[in-house]
Amino acid sequence: MTDLSRSSAFPYTPATPVEARFYRPPLPAGHMPRPRLCERLEEGLQGRLLLVSAPAGFGKSSLAIEFCERLPEHWHSLWLGLSERDRDPGRFLERLLQGLQQFHPGLGEEALGLLKMRQRHQPFAFEQWLDGLLDELTQRLDDGQPLLLVLDDYHLAQGPVLDRCLQFFLNHLPPGVLLLVTSRQRPDWHLARLRLSRQLLELNEQDLRLTAGELDALLASQGAHLERQQVAGILQRSEGWIAGLRLWLLAMEELAEAGEGLQLHGGERLIREYLLEEVIERQPAEVQQFLYDTACLERFCAELCDAVRDSHDSAAIIRQLQANQVFLVPLDEQGRWFRYHHLFSDLLNARPADGLSRSRGSTHLRACRWFAAQGMLDAAIEQALLAGQADVAASLVQNLSEEQMLAEQNVAMLLRWKTNLPDDLLASTPRLIMLYGWALALACQLDAAQELLDQLGRFLPAADPLSQRSLLAQWQALDGVIARGRGDGARAEQQCSEALTGLPAERYGPHFMCLSALSNLAMVRGDLWRARGLNRDALELAQRIDNPLFEALAHYERARVLQGRGEVQRAQEEVHHGLQLVQRLPAQRSYSVRARLTIYDGYLLSLRLQPGAVERLRTGVAEARACRDVGALIGYCVLASLEGREGRCAEAFALLGEAERLMHVWDVPAIYYLAMITLMKCELWLRQGQVELAAAWLPQLAETYGEGRALAPEFHPQLALHIDLQQAALERLQGGSENAERRLRALQQRAQGLGGQLVSLAAQAQLAQLLKQTGRAREARQQLDGCLDLAQGGALLPFIELVQHQPQWLRECLQERASSCLVRDALLALLPAQQHSAESSEAEPGPLTEKLSGRELAVLQLIARGCSNQEISERLFISLHTVKTHARHINSKLGVERRTQAVARAKGLGLLR
Repeated sequence: MTDLSRSSAFPYTPATPVEARFYRPPLPAGHMPRPRLCERLEEGLQGRLLLVSAPAGFGKSSLAIEFCERLPEHWHSLWLGLSERDRDPGRFLERLLQGLQQFHPGLGEEALGLLKMRQRHQPFAFEQWLDGLLDELTQRLDDGQPLLLVLDDYHLAQGPVLDRCLQFFLNHLPPGVLLLVTSRQRPDWHLARLRLSRQLLELNEQDLRLTAGELDALLASQGAHLERQQVAGILQRSEGWIAGLRLWLLAMEELAEAGEGLQLHGGERLIREYLLEEVIERQPAEVQQFLYDTACLERFCAELCDAVRDSHDSAAIIRQLQANQVFLVPLDEQGRWFRYHHLFSDLLNARPADGLSRSRGSTHLRACRWFAAQGMLDAAIEQALLAGQADVAASLVQNLSEEQMLAEQNVAMLLRWKTNLPDDLLASTPRLIMLYGWALALACQLDAAQELLDQLGRFLPAADPLSQRSLLAQWQALDGVIARGRGDGARAEQQCSEALTGLPAERYGPHFMCLSALSNLAMVRGDLWRARGLNRDALELAQRIDNPLFEALAHYERARVLQGRGEVQRAQEEVHHGLQLVQRLPAQRSYSVRARLTIYDGYLLSLRLQPGAVERLRTGVAEARACRDVGALIGYCVLASLEGREGRCAEAFALLGEAERLMHVWDVPAIYYLAMITLMKCELWLRQGQVELAAAWLPQLAETYGEGRALAPEFHPQLALHIDLQQAALERLQGGSENAERRLRALQQRAQGLGGQLVSLAAQAQLAQLLKQTGRAREARQQLDGCLDLAQGGALLPFIELVQHQPQWLRECLQERASSCLVRDALLALLPAQQHSAESSEAEPGPLTEKLSGRELAVLQLIARGCSNQEISERLFISLHTVKTHARHINSKLGVERRTQAVARAKGLGLLR
């Protein structure tokens, strides 16, 4: 296998600058204005479609450029020059959306992420996708700034699926958007209705043919002086073909300098082919060879041409071609990248291969090497595949850094490359097996990952004992992560644990993944102390290797453990630490870790009932979709819960439907998402009072994931507890108050035993609501007091039902609670302001040198109960050192020296009862 680079990592650098994708070429030198045609087009500014269709070389693109330059000042224009690569509707629509985002930032971010993740071999609902995008675009359009959208050379991308997409787009085009299409052939659209309603203005070959007056002007601009009869003959023979006339004039000028004359003859061949061949063949030999040798390149620059031609004169030749303004089309403002006019490249590529200085395959391979050396991996792999060198493409992929891929966890691009490589190559080396195995595992395509991993056995035994141990440990790490995804906890525990002892130091990526998998298993089993220790090991590893992406992932994992313990504020601090580490990452690229941290930030904001949750969730989901991260599922479920809480259940179910559809498109096993989505649907059904639906599904979930049954999915380690919580809510709605009470009391204890303080808090709050509804206010008050103690971590969401249904009782209870704390104050702030204002002053604590934090108040309350430092450490899930530090701060702020003095002082200030 050819090794094209010694580098161990390639940056995911786009092969073409973003600005080039929407660059409108300038008018060519010596352009002949066509005011009569521009005036015709201006008549259609109030319609929907301007269609310019004619054979090659009739000046369609130049006319479109001239028309854009003549647009009124309040008009915007977006130029999309199309190529054969845009035949893929997904790629075309992606470009279209990215172009629209230049005028409407943030437009269709979620839609763009979904489009990037689309697999070509799978069906995609383009019309449904467009419908949502057009709805969003309609809301953003400004009537005072209409947009002209230009699709240049549509024939290059035309196909049945894209035709249907554009037909739908055209039929539903919002007011304020006008489409201008240039094409060599009329698109296969149904235009009769647009024509009848005068929404269509069409120019064809007859319209674009040069008139005698225009030909006179063209000849005069070139300094050509011909007799009227000669002009008429040229016009008749050329049929007004402007490109052919330009080329003929260029050739005539060169022949005149040589003292020769160009004879037009032979009616059996199309004049355009004749003229092109005459012009090309009359170029200097070195220029001709340059044209033929580089014609197979879709885009090129002087350095690339030098590399594929093994020469140093490409820049001079490009300048010579550029001066003629005939052959080249610029692709950027800097004048570095070009392509040939499609007509030229077609004719040049039609030449037999034996006339080339080297085969086209060799040219593509040289281009591959050049792109690889520039770090432009996308283009390098594309050129290798065009060269028919799949092994070279595989070699390029193999040079990726496995550790960087595991850190970024952006597997979308890797999976797209996978579709272009033969299956036998994917299993040709241990490195490729591991690289794609991890990519498939991260994409939750577990069967494919396991099938590929099984191929690793062909490379055992390894050449030496050290390589043998390393390869075996790498296999165990990946096998353990796959087992965790399948719900096989015992195998995952064994394989990941053994892998940690055998992995070489440089394989820190698999090492980190094993720590993450083991931490997740510990969370499922309620051993949050072990989970916390594993998180600490992962963080230390990331800091030791100085990898901010792994460090951010470690903070994300720590936040999940803290959140499960009810430490919502501390969890959010961890999330913010992680986000600070990745804040310098390029905004135009997508990162799984940034997506997950953003989603979790939104989730924690929702638990604290703070604003901004929806925006954070949507931002995170969009990025997760862009890099094919299954963490998008969490974002969708939390968004659905928020919509349901606001009474918008239809929107909530739509979000869950989109999440389920996305998981299906990504081939994610149902074990990852089905239980989470079903549980969320049960919550929504209960909100709607559809008890029978929830009653049908909750027992099935409990049967599958109840205590001692199937391992909870990776993204919902405390699933069994949440199922029990929803079953209690169901029993309350069914009138089974006693059953609900028993379940809630048992759940409260079980959740505490498993470290699930947040679920315990939710169960206790639900129990307080139940007791209050059944007339047991004193017991309800006791439960509420317990809730307030548990909620010192910052979670307010469990109180929302009491806020909504028992506001007056809750207010009275909070006002009677003498001690002021963040949770109490926050809950009072959620109640009607006019009823809160009178009591706010009397509940204000006495003077302090500095107000106690929520964590310090929680420590102080446990001190007042007589808890030792060790007991406080265990109950609040903080280290013994942290407890002592809080105790010192409390004494300092209260102006005391001992614990007993602190309690007495706090009671005197009204901080404790």
